[in-house]
Amino acid sequence: MALLLCRIDDRLVHGQVVIGWGRPLGANRIVLVDDEVAGNDWEQDLYRMAVPEGVEIIFSGVVEATRRLAEWQADDRRAMLLTGDVRTMAALFDADHAAIAHVNLGGIHHRPGRTERLPYVYLTDDEYSVLRAMGAGGAEVTAQDVPSAAPIALGALP
Repeated sequence: MALLLCRIDDRLVHGQVVIGWGRPLGANRIVLVDDEVAGNDWEQDLYRMAVPEGVEIIFSGVVEATRRLAEWQADDRRAMLLTGDVRTMAALFDADHAAIAHVNLGGIHHRPGRTERLPYVYLTDDEYSVLRAMGAGGAEVTAQDVPSAAPIALGALP
């Protein structure tokens, strides 16, 4: 069944992801790719508490994830892959275009240097350029905060 959702959301695992996306997709696995979280047992414990019973969560650093993408893509479990930033998702896309064919922009919140593109998507010019390069490389990049909202193509963002 593969990776059903590849989402960039700086909050990583939270209700909108596990309930809003996970339930409609029937996800039974979450792959969280973040170098800092992968090396921090305390943060992992916090994220585990947000995951419903019956849903496996895997914590991975970027290097390990690039090696395991094909494995996760070929697995029968219904998985969501989450990153907290654009650069991490771009590294995964560069490693395996087939596994990261669709990229969902979820909650990418305001920080210095970012411009509001949508109420839930703020990007620096560099982040926007990286996403455009992913799109040019074959990834379908859309913004969609919840499944019931219509996806917005990257090119339609201001």
